[in-house]
Amino acid sequence: MDISILQLIEGAKRATGLAVIIDVFRAFSTACYVIDRGAAAIVPVGDIETAYRLKREHPDYVLMGERGGVMQPGFDFGNSPTHAERADFTGRTVVHTTSAGTQGIANAAGADEVITGSFVNAGAIVRYIQARRPERVSLVCMGLGGAKPADEDTLCAEYLRNALEGKPNDFAAVVRYLREESRTGSFMDLTGEATETSAPKSDFERCLDLDRFPFVLKVVPFGDGLKRLEKVMA
Repeated sequence: MDISILQLIEGAKRATGLAVIIDVFRAFSTACYVIDRGAAAIVPVGDIETAYRLKREHPDYVLMGERGGVMQPGFDFGNSPTHAERADFTGRTVVHTTSAGTQGIANAAGADEVITGSFVNAGAIVRYIQARRPERVSLVCMGLGGAKPADEDTLCAEYLRNALEGKPNDFAAVVRYLREESRTGSFMDLTGEATETSAPKSDFERCLDLDRFPFVLKVVPFGDGLKRLEKVMA
């Protein structure tokens, strides 16, 4: 198994084989919480105008996401696992658009298969890849806005690579570094109303709740050129 760690939107464009699009803070942590809370489907879109169009065409859809870490006008939710954990999405279709994670899905056209990546389902990701036994694995770190590397995504990619290669991981050290030394969790720096509506500080713990979920989220067709995230137990 050939494992590559790639960075940002350019990395997503170069991804081949089985691609894991990683966004720890917060898109693909949030997505796991949404599915766990009963959503029938998550439709990830890169273009915010597509999100608004889908809401106009399907008023019962839930709009979730952000730009620059902040929930956008007309959206039902920001991109917070804390808020998702408290909500009931039973039977709902959630349209999800973010500055980084969903952009990676939109740009990973060269991969044979795409799943999402975060620490909250890292063990399931490893088990899924081991069962699939692909020749190539592309671990794509989406970083800040898909334009600047972020420690948490790179550390997640390294964690997954180590696990796949049978090497040890020190997750406590990862959490300690992200809490005390890293400056890339900029979503933690929002203040006032933005913090409450888009990025509560409790998201840090929610995004680093290792192996909370025993499933992966696989990108599959949804129709009309769209995609959805399908829950696959692993």
